[in-house]
Amino acid sequence: MSQNNSFDVIIRCNGVATGKMRNETKIDIVEPFNESHELASDEGPFHGGDSTAPPPLTYFVGGFVTCLMTQIRAFAKRFRIKLDDLTVDAEFSWKGLIEPGKPYKAAPVGITMDIAIDSETPIEQLVDLIIAAKEGCFVEAIISDRIPVVHRLKTPTGWIDC
Repeated sequence: MSQNNSFDVIIRCNGVATGKMRNETKIDIVEPFNESHELASDEGPFHGGDSTAPPPLTYFVGGFVTCLMTQIRAFAKRFRIKLDDLTVDAEFSWKGLIEPGKPYKAAPVGITMDIAIDSETPIEQLVDLIIAAKEGCFVEAIISDRIPVVHRLKTPTGWIDC
């Protein structure tokens, strides 16, 4: 941590169009560590592609869910909470708004994250863990002011909103 109790996260991406709808990217994490990855995306025939790679929204959804899961596991260690198992079932919803003669517009509807944690930890502490994890999720920080994100913890007696 720096003297002002913060740290930088910087990721750069270079994308190149290589097919009908295929894109290839090189993604470089430059802060707080150095790491590179290559990802490709493509659309299916619905959108004029060849389905040679997952569509871009697949990466977004997977990135969001795995970011939250990573934060739950990382913060569980800090809170000294033992997790025996963790699963997240998420649903992301959008509407495509169509105006005659114009391209459609994407409109987010909402995101639901159903979280199941197998742990001997009291429910109240698990709720606190989820709240901390969602506040520490960099993906969620970008969109949660604009799109409703619901986090629910599965308990023996039903779901609890977090």
